[in-house]
Amino acid sequence: MDGNLVLIRDEGGVRHLTLNRPHARNAMSLALLEELVGALDDAERSDAIRIVVVRGSDGTFSAGADIKDMANARNADDPAEAIYRLSCAFGAMVARFATTPKTVITALEGAVMGGGFGLACASDIAIASHTVKFALPEATLGLIPAQIAPVLLERIGYSEAKRLTVTGARIGAEEAMRIGLVHAVTDDMDTALGQAIEHALTCAPEAVAVSKKLLRDARFVQSDTLVEHAANLFVEAVTGKEGAEGTLAFVEKRKARWMP
Repeated sequence: MDGNLVLIRDEGGVRHLTLNRPHARNAMSLALLEELVGALDDAERSDAIRIVVVRGSDGTFSAGADIKDMANARNADDPAEAIYRLSCAFGAMVARFATTPKTVITALEGAVMGGGFGLACASDIAIASHTVKFALPEATLGLIPAQIAPVLLERIGYSEAKRLTVTGARIGAEEAMRIGLVHAVTDDMDTALGQAIEHALTCAPEAVAVSKKLLRDARFVQSDTLVEHAANLFVEAVTGKEGAEGTLAFVEKRKARWMP
């Protein structure tokens, strides 16, 4: 599975994905996007993989879109079609990570822009180093944050999303923490990642998958319309294998079988 552009390491129920274009500050080319989504697809087919961690090589998460791909799209026989397909590829990557049943953790260091910004917003847990620099410069270039707009709104809300968009803002770790873009700021990424993984592995994988889908569904409806649906899901959880094991483990004062 290990490709040149995304390095893959599986360990202890965790798939570690490292964006590996350090010479280009891990800019997301079409080829890299394909490897990244392919690695997630493969993880979803494995019950052994419960968490996906995404990190950039050489202390940089991702500087966004690859300039060469953008130039090639502009110079294509049908530029509009080429740019459309490139944009869709970014949107599809962000959407896949936003909707995966696996737990997704992003380790954010250095530049976090474009599709990298979107991936950070799509992750379940975002941990930022003090070296991180988020940037939303699209409007300063006469462009728009087309494919990250949905997850940006979900992550930080309408007001802050507008502020960042109309100012082309560049923000650091502390401000990202203040507006809810990241969940933790650290000087020791490896330790912070280890703690997040340890906590996430205490949760039952099927319960996590169903909970994530329920939360996505709940964003767009009034709470009273979810009462019966949520109750049915709860019945399935209580009467299912994970519910039986989890409650029994609690009574017996031991770890549930899915815990490390």
